[in-house]
Amino acid sequence: MNVAYVYPWDVAGDPAAPDRIASLGVEAVALAASYHSTRAATPYHPDHRVLDVPYPAFYLPVRPAAWGRLVPASPTWTPEDAFLRARDELRAAGLQVHAWTVLTHNSHVGAAHPDLVVRNAFGDAYPYALCPAHDDVQEYCERLVREILTAGEPDGLILEACGPMGFAHQSVHEKTAGADWGPVHGDLLSLCFCTACAPRYPAGVRDMVVDAIDRPAASAPPASIEEALGDTAEAVREVRVALSASLRTRLLAAAREIAPDLPVSLHANPDPWAAGAFAALPEGDPGLDVLVGNCWGDPASDAARLSRLGELASPGQRVGAYVLGLPPRPADASLLAEQLRAYAKAGAAEFHLYHAGLASPARLGAMREALRHLG
Repeated sequence: MNVAYVYPWDVAGDPAAPDRIASLGVEAVALAASYHSTRAATPYHPDHRVLDVPYPAFYLPVRPAAWGRLVPASPTWTPEDAFLRARDELRAAGLQVHAWTVLTHNSHVGAAHPDLVVRNAFGDAYPYALCPAHDDVQEYCERLVREILTAGEPDGLILEACGPMGFAHQSVHEKTAGADWGPVHGDLLSLCFCTACAPRYPAGVRDMVVDAIDRPAASAPPASIEEALGDTAEAVREVRVALSASLRTRLLAAAREIAPDLPVSLHANPDPWAAGAFAALPEGDPGLDVLVGNCWGDPASDAARLSRLGELASPGQRVGAYVLGLPPRPADASLLAEQLRAYAKAGAAEFHLYHAGLASPARLGAMREALRHLG
C-alpha cells in the first residue's frame, strides 16, 4: 500500500483534489486529523494559494465532554469538521483515509500548560514539546486517539511524535545555527529535565549535560552522547526509551479497544536517542502494523535506517518509507524512482509520499511517474 499525505484544507473546498490525489497511483491518504502550526502553499485550491495556520488544531469538532485538562484548539482557517468532509470526498474517489495524528508536538497546549513541556538541562522550556512523562500529557494523547477513532472513523491510524520532542524544531525564524552546536549537542539539549523527568535520571546527569554543552571552544566536543554521559548513559537511555514505549502502549491499547482490526502505523526511529516526529523504537513493537522510517536525508543513511527497522519488525509487520517529494529534492521522476527502488531493496514494503497538497504539478507528476516505473 502506498500513501499520500495531505492536509484537510487541501481537499475540503477543492472538488478536483480527490481525483488528483488518486491519479498518483496510491491506495490511501494520510489525512491530518491533529496537526501543528504551519504556513502552507495551496497551489491547487480554488479559493487561495497560501494558508497561514497560526496554531496547532484538531480538525474534527471539539466536543467538550471528550476532553480533560488539556483541550485541543479548533481551526478558524478551515471548517471545524474539515477532516470529516475531506474523508468522505476521498473515499468517494476510492481512497482509504488514514488519520495522520500528531501527538506531543503542540505549541498551543504547551503554551497554556508550561508545567507539562520539555525543559532542557538549563531549565529552558520548549513550548512546542509536550513531555509524555506527565500523565496529563499521556491522557491527552489517549483522548486524542479515542476521539479520532470514534468520531473520525478512519481506515487507519498514523501516529507521529509518539514520544518526547527534542531540541530540533522548525520554529518561526529559527536562530540557533550560529551557536555551532553539532548533532551530539542537539541530543543533549533534547534530554528533558522537567519535574517529571529529572528525578528519573541518576544523580549528576544535569551537570554532565551542562558541562558538555558549555565546554570551552578550545576543547574537543563530545564525540557521542554516551561519551558525554559516561556511566549514566545506559540508565538515561532506558528512561528516554521507556517514555515513548509507555505512551505507545497506552495508545495502542485504546486503538485496539475501539477498532481491533484497524491498521496502526508509527513514525519510528531505531535510534534510542531519537526525539521528535519519529519516536525512538530501538527494540520494535509487535503491536504495530507498519513501522515508517524517515527518508528525507542522505539516501544511503535512510536506507540503512529502513534496514534496521526491518530487523526490528515482527512477522507480518511492514516497513514504510516516508519519502520527500519537496525541495531540496528535485522534481525528477527517474531520480525518485531510483530512490524508491533503493528503499524497497532496504525493506520498504510501502511508500508514504510527502506531500500531495504542497507539491507543484511537476512534483506531483514526478511522484506519479516514479510509482508507475516501480509497477
